[in-house]
Amino acid sequence: MADKVFCPTMDTQESGESGEAAGIIIPTIMSSSESGPKTDECLNLESDVEIEESVKDGDFRQNIAITGLLQNEDKGDGEDEDDDDSGTDYFNTDQAGTRLLRAERPGKSSLPDTFQTSQLLYYERFKVYQDYMLGDCKMSEVKSFTADYLEKALEPCDWQALWCTEVFDVLVEVADVDFKELKAKVKLVVPMKCEARGCQLTEEAMSVLLEACLHRAPLQELQVVYDESGDFDQTALALEHLRFFYKHVWRQWDEEDEDDDFDYFVRCVEPRLRLYYDILEDRVPAGLVSEYGSLLQRCSASYQEFSSLRNGLSCDSESELDNVSMVEGLKLYEQMEGLKRKLRIMENPLLRYVLGYKVNSGLQSCSARGVREGGGRLVHVVSAPTQVSQLHSLMVNKLQPEFSGEDYQVQFHSDPVQAVGSCYEGDVVLILPGHYSVPSSITIPDSIVVEGFGLPDEVVIEKQSKGDSFLESTGASVKISNVKFIQHDAIEGILCVRQGKLEMENCVLQCETTGVVVRTSAQLTMNMCDLYGSKGAGVEIYPGSVCSLVGNGIHHCKEGILIKDFADEMDTMPQITMVNNVIHNNEGYGVILVKPGAEEDQDQFAAAGEPVEEEEEGKGVSEEAEAEGGEGVGGEAKVDVPLIGLDVAETSAPHCYDTTPEVTEGNGAIERELVATSAKKLCRQRSRIRELGTQAVDNLLSQEMFVSIQGNQFRRNGKGSFGTFLY
Repeated sequence: MADKVFCPTMDTQESGESGEAAGIIIPTIMSSSESGPKTDECLNLESDVEIEESVKDGDFRQNIAITGLLQNEDKGDGEDEDDDDSGTDYFNTDQAGTRLLRAERPGKSSLPDTFQTSQLLYYERFKVYQDYMLGDCKMSEVKSFTADYLEKALEPCDWQALWCTEVFDVLVEVADVDFKELKAKVKLVVPMKCEARGCQLTEEAMSVLLEACLHRAPLQELQVVYDESGDFDQTALALEHLRFFYKHVWRQWDEEDEDDDFDYFVRCVEPRLRLYYDILEDRVPAGLVSEYGSLLQRCSASYQEFSSLRNGLSCDSESELDNVSMVEGLKLYEQMEGLKRKLRIMENPLLRYVLGYKVNSGLQSCSARGVREGGGRLVHVVSAPTQVSQLHSLMVNKLQPEFSGEDYQVQFHSDPVQAVGSCYEGDVVLILPGHYSVPSSITIPDSIVVEGFGLPDEVVIEKQSKGDSFLESTGASVKISNVKFIQHDAIEGILCVRQGKLEMENCVLQCETTGVVVRTSAQLTMNMCDLYGSKGAGVEIYPGSVCSLVGNGIHHCKEGILIKDFADEMDTMPQITMVNNVIHNNEGYGVILVKPGAEEDQDQFAAAGEPVEEEEEGKGVSEEAEAEGGEGVGGEAKVDVPLIGLDVAETSAPHCYDTTPEVTEGNGAIERELVATSAKKLCRQRSRIRELGTQAVDNLLSQEMFVSIQGNQFRRNGKGSFGTFLY
């Protein structure tokens, strides 16, 4: 019975094919034995730019002293020349004593302390995996490269460790190491020192267990006992790198990947390692973290089911049961490949922010209250210390003319968050001039009006603390006007329209991370607003959304407007209106379209209007349109697909704007590309429905696609007015 209880866990963790060893547990749910508290030292990582520059320059010195991990930081620069291939030679071997910290056991434990190795920094792990443990190995070579690394770094015998499992922690002595199998031959230290969880283990029972396991324990489950001599520092760190790799980096399906011709570190290890630390640093939205963990679990379950089905097939059998199993296996394989593709997108530092996430995009942080019980509506007046004359002006110019009816009552607040949180459907929030610092996000779940009583620069709301976004709107019909929002430390963006409709007019949005995000099925109307400072896109428009931008200024962002087209055939292109906007001084493109492309075209930017790309794109769309009985997509976007309300012909007419052709030339290119992309997607949807043999859904085949882009000015954008990104 002991063999059945414990051995499967050890075997699966050895091969990295189940549970934590498969890497399906993400940093937010690390085990208590490895995670430890987040210290300031662990959070003070270098910026991505600095790390990338360091990698290029080869400036990861082996004598790095890890803050909060190593006790002594003094080491001469001249010792770099003595590097060997162990990956742990950054220690000064001439200096007596350990340079690792002690990890004390909680409470009054009979077990000895171990080395503190779980809080290594990003570039410390990066260096070891890149230069020593994995190098340029292929997926099929991971185990052999790992074994070679451990053979050089581990003490072969005569060291004590804690064998830590989910059921017990016991002190053992390592007598030998099998590097290829990633196991150690151990013997029990007498008298036995053990801590069991949920059961009682005697010395006799532990001896029986060891005999059943052939006295072999997985290396990932061993934690070296603390020793002040420093003789076992390299062993402790090597086991930490091995443990971290199989828990957070390795996937059980990696070894079976058909494409074995690429560098495993570059393709898999580096992006997964970066994502782990981005999550640890709170750089990834909570919704994306949740979806990533969910996808990992689903992919792992699909792989287990697929492997079980595959192992049950007989090579020379032609039975009906085997034929059915093969069909089910193909379906599971396709499902697994789709999940793996989504995981790779999320693990890619660029694509996960360009494409975002969809599963949790419609979730609300709070539910709508609806109509106030008993009827009636409130006018919530938000005011900092103010003068009587200003209150008189509010009464004469706003309250009496618009809210003097019996249905309205007035309530005063000092905090905008509190005022919005007190609203029911139909309420109005009036914010008097002042600078309001708010500690939390503002969520608007009901249909309300938020209006600043003054100019936007006079009514300022500034967010100080961290969070996924600053302002979230999920109400059916929300209006915001005459307010300036200043964002600090938000992960996801300054404004996120998750669902419902939001009208924003005469507002100023001073961003720090991402700008405005319009999710699938949401509607945004933004008029006469000023948006700047985003480190991502100023406006992100998701498939299936409706976005109207009129008379806005979008400037000094990484990208001006980002329009997303996912690979899913059921995702429709957004309905977009862009009129009289001034998009200028952005680092990249004024407007960029992200869409799926051929495998060889991934990760390439191509400006619209280039002869080769435009010809290929037009040809592909034309062929698909002709297959549906249309005339193709040309300069005037004539195609036999439902283009209801398409405002294309107007763009060819002269506009009454005092702008030069160079400034407005991007309007036509943007519109042509959006129309062509939408036409291709609709054709694929039709073909897909016919292939499935299902009855066409009326609202799917008559989807309204509205594009009106005219009079916009594009000035001094780093890469031009319009470009496409193929992934």
